[in-house]
Amino acid sequence: MLGVIAFKLIATASVVIGVSVAVSKLGPRLGGIIAGTPIILGPGYFFMLQERSVEFIQSAALSTLHALVATLVFSICFVITAGRMRALASLGLATLCWIPSTLIFSFTPGGIWGAVFLYCLVLLAAEVIRRVLKLGQPVVIVRSGWFDLLLRGLLAGVLVSVATTVAARSGPLLSGVLVGFPVGLFTIGWTLHERYGSQVARATVIIAQKGMLSLVAFAVVVALTGGKFPPMIIFMAALVASLAVSAALFLSSQWLHRRSLDRATEAEVR
Repeated sequence: MLGVIAFKLIATASVVIGVSVAVSKLGPRLGGIIAGTPIILGPGYFFMLQERSVEFIQSAALSTLHALVATLVFSICFVITAGRMRALASLGLATLCWIPSTLIFSFTPGGIWGAVFLYCLVLLAAEVIRRVLKLGQPVVIVRSGWFDLLLRGLLAGVLVSVATTVAARSGPLLSGVLVGFPVGLFTIGWTLHERYGSQVARATVIIAQKGMLSLVAFAVVVALTGGKFPPMIIFMAALVASLAVSAALFLSSQWLHRRSLDRATEAEVR
């Protein structure tokens, strides 16, 4: 078993680091789309689709959706507290909010679409909080250093390897929840808070909230197609759905940005 765990850890860490490096090299347009890929959910479900039953996969995907809703709660907690607390203290409190939130959301009715509806409600609440706090775009260009990449890759590798081997023996709930843990937000919030201050860290985490819709799309496709197609077809369909949502979000943000610039230009001319 140790050999399997080590293989999954190394494979997942390599994917996370490789995609993160690619994002920084490919420019803002293509890099922004690739940044929305499920770099932790992807490896996790790649292994589970090969090894677990249809019922296990469907239940795990639903648990992941509930974990993603809890991740919004995590981000909201961090955004509210990071301005008053140190990075690790704020992230620790956010994690303490994430754990019970995941368990509470797992009891909500409605199945897959109930979880999606719940995600949209919490996302709306997060948007209201963003407007109240008046958080805008980050004012610095942030690039991940090798420490950030290695830390993110290591944490992701540990989560995926444990979730798909040891935790899988305890059932789909624990596996689905573990691969939904916000490793990316945790490392981003920590490093940005320490290097650029709380304002940049909070604004960046706020932006990531809508980007998580690509992860929701991935989990929904896995849950809906489990057992209907071969594992690799399911995985590729979920990946394409995730990329499509990420691309739509990116193009929408670009359009809104150009529209705001056009309005500002028109106002100056008048």
